[in-house]
Amino acid sequence: MADVLLVLHFLIAGFIVAGLVLVWIGALARWAWIRNPWFRYLHLAAIVFVAAEALLGHACPLTLWEDLLRGGAGPDSFIGRWVYRLLYYDAPEWLFTTLYSGWAAATLITLKFVPARRTNG
Repeated sequence: MADVLLVLHFLIAGFIVAGLVLVWIGALARWAWIRNPWFRYLHLAAIVFVAAEALLGHACPLTLWEDLLRGGAGPDSFIGRWVYRLLYYDAPEWLFTTLYSGWAAATLITLKFVPARRTNG
């Protein structure tokens, strides 16, 4: 179960990172789907949540839950070890807080310049 949670955590992180990059590319390529309000506001909520928990000094609930399921030990499966290496880095906490806050600000600014729109149909 911990590996499933780890993969879910990785997918959420991927959504946060790739979502904004895809909006930038999509704005230039004129992709209509990148203006979908559900996508854009869910993306904004996800990165604001991550940035807020970092600014408040709280650990991610998914990280805590995964650690609880593993009993404090690292992953012991092939997939778990690889996804863990992709998701977790050993760096100062201030660096992550700065990156998360910057990504949240970039997401908000992008929402202003590339606004979400409902489609008629």
